[in-house]
Amino acid sequence: MSGKIIKNSRNTEKAPLNAFSTQSVAFSHYNNISAQLPVNPVTGEIISADIKEQAKQCLDNIKAIVESVGHIMSDVVKINIYAINITELAAIDEVYATFFQGYPPVRTSLAVEALPMQGARVQMDALISNGEGTHPQAPCDLVKVAGNTPNAPQSPFSTQTVAFSHYNNIGAQLPIDPTTGNKVMGGIKQQTKQCLKNIKAILESIDVPFDDIVKLGIFVRNAADVDAVNDVFKTFFPDSAIARAVGYVPARSVVITSGLPMDALVQIDAVVSHGDGTPPQAVEDRHGIVIKARNTNDAPTSSLYTQTVAFSHYNHITAQLPLDPTTGNMVDGGVEEQTQQCLQNIKVIVESIGHEMDDAVKINIQLTKIADIEAVDDVYKTFFNGDLPARTVLGVADIPEGALVQIDAVLSNAEGTPPQA
Repeated sequence: MSGKIIKNSRNTEKAPLNAFSTQSVAFSHYNNISAQLPVNPVTGEIISADIKEQAKQCLDNIKAIVESVGHIMSDVVKINIYAINITELAAIDEVYATFFQGYPPVRTSLAVEALPMQGARVQMDALISNGEGTHPQAPCDLVKVAGNTPNAPQSPFSTQTVAFSHYNNIGAQLPIDPTTGNKVMGGIKQQTKQCLKNIKAILESIDVPFDDIVKLGIFVRNAADVDAVNDVFKTFFPDSAIARAVGYVPARSVVITSGLPMDALVQIDAVVSHGDGTPPQAVEDRHGIVIKARNTNDAPTSSLYTQTVAFSHYNHITAQLPLDPTTGNMVDGGVEEQTQQCLQNIKVIVESIGHEMDDAVKINIQLTKIADIEAVDDVYKTFFNGDLPARTVLGVADIPEGALVQIDAVLSNAEGTPPQA
């Protein structure tokens, strides 16, 4: 048996099965749960048109998966909620609160254009702590550390920051002034700045540098606003002298939404390296683990993101558009050709760091036409030989550069980053 950490992919018949994803993919101290639709696992059908019943079924499916691997819902670190209508979030929250009494995970909520099954009005995916690790790691009762600061907006449905092991997850930040609780005045640039200020305040409250961010999720209402978001982004990254010296920027995904809470124009969440870990890991490990940020010229490059950012036992791949890296242009053809290019770009990045596609633990796919999913799947399955990753598929209002598809990935990183080599 290899001494490397082994990915643990599992399904249960108590939740809906999918030929193109694994329900639960654990690696090291985290477990990735595929997006769950409001589907009855016995009948395979959408259970009801009622939003509360649909929200409950999504969460029941997540709960069934979580319990099938010996965990409980309080082990959930992060939940993403994708609703067809953002105005239904209040009804979803009524149900949501019954599943997370006493402790709400970090959360990102947004409206999407469509979901993979007709009649579905909501879909949810999750990330859970995995204290037992995966083989050959020995079980370790790592303690989850959840916290809030008054210097950033607070919500009864989301904790601002939840750290576990060597990662810290920051809940999606809206452009809210924490002193007033109101959305800031102005347009997209003012709102983007406030979102990033809120993330920075949360990180400062736990004494973590802004440049410890390894991945950003940027959710924008209008594709035309992406350039303005980027203008503000460049004033925040790189943040420190060390990061500026090497030109470090995180991996990222930009998703065009159909709506955001509080009718915001933008919302941003983050994944942060957490060198000190969580108890009982030794305090002297603080900031001792190195972030490895790398690019290859064989995939599209940009000053706005790093293609791959590894930290500890995970590696985060920036969302890939169907761009030919030799020309920088969109590839010719339809959704099949574009899907092939997105996945080929990911494959090139993955192989440039000595990995393979079967090291992927989670894949996120956005489509401008949800009906294209069958064509996407025909291409998708050719890129994997072993157990498929966990997966989330969304129909979105638009994709940057007018693409039909965009794909990002989270990769297992068994070799770790120094000093865990």
